Amino acid sequence: MNTRDTFLKEFRGQTIGSVTTQSTTEESFQNEVLRPILKLQNDLFLASFSNYISKNKVDFYSHSADKKSTIIEKAIQKDIKFRNALKGMIVGLFTADEYAVYVKNSSNINKRMMSMLVERLKSQVQLF
Repeated sequence: MNTRDTFLKEFRGQTIGSVTTQSTTEESFQNEVLRPILKLQNDLFLASFSNYISKNKVDFYSHSADKKSTIIEKAIQKDIKFRNALKGMIVGLFTADEYAVYVKNSSNINKRMMSMLVERLKSQVQLF
């Protein structure tokens, strides 16, 4: 394994969630790769969404928590540039082998990635 891959795996930390022999490839990828990266990048995601709110002049702060959750979902679903930037923050921390797995099943992995990220942001809506 090359130095970058070793560094990334150590930097990200342990698997989050259980991985068993019965886990699908996508479940294993989610728990071994996506969850640790999302946890590591959490502060960056929060800063990025705060920047998105101010840059796009989104009326966010005056709404209820439910409406704020809807705004978070729509921002990530509808704004392709923003979604791609978030995706890049995650994919940039893949090892070469993980990227090969990602490329083979990018559509399903992207759905998981964005769903997990939306839930992460929604669960921290009080920080905005």
